[in-house]
Amino acid sequence: MNKFFTRIYQSNIAIALVIAIFFIGDRFLKLVAIKNQFAPAFPLIGKWLSFKFYPNRQIAFSLPLEGPILNILISGLILLVITYIIYLIYISQKQKRTSVILLSLIAVGAISNFLDRLLNGFVVDYLELTNFSVFNLADAMISISALLLIIKNIYTSKPT
Repeated sequence: MNKFFTRIYQSNIAIALVIAIFFIGDRFLKLVAIKNQFAPAFPLIGKWLSFKFYPNRQIAFSLPLEGPILNILISGLILLVITYIIYLIYISQKQKRTSVILLSLIAVGAISNFLDRLLNGFVVDYLELTNFSVFNLADAMISISALLLIIKNIYTSKPT
């Protein structure tokens, strides 16, 4: 195999491993939060960020949408994102690689939260940011990746 393809192959494996580590880390922290759900908040960064179990039955940022309709909507969106990732991989354009990585982080975060909904009936949130919100690593992967994808598309779009 030539050196160029070997480098790309190794890079793809490294990226997949990092994404898997984020997924496993989120699932692990959710288990720790559930196990310690009655424990007081554990400060992580002073009074700004703490670790505490919070069941979230609603959608992102506690927007009032829940129930079977939410599960159907989320599963449909996850399937759309995965289908688009497969399409981008299939067309294999080098400039689409960042999009594939960011969309993969979004999909993995959504899958982790969706697993919570199926297993528990709610999403396990565990990071409390004082005076803002309670979230989890999957939420952070989704939000940060979506923001970076928007920024990337703004700066790489060609004016017409």
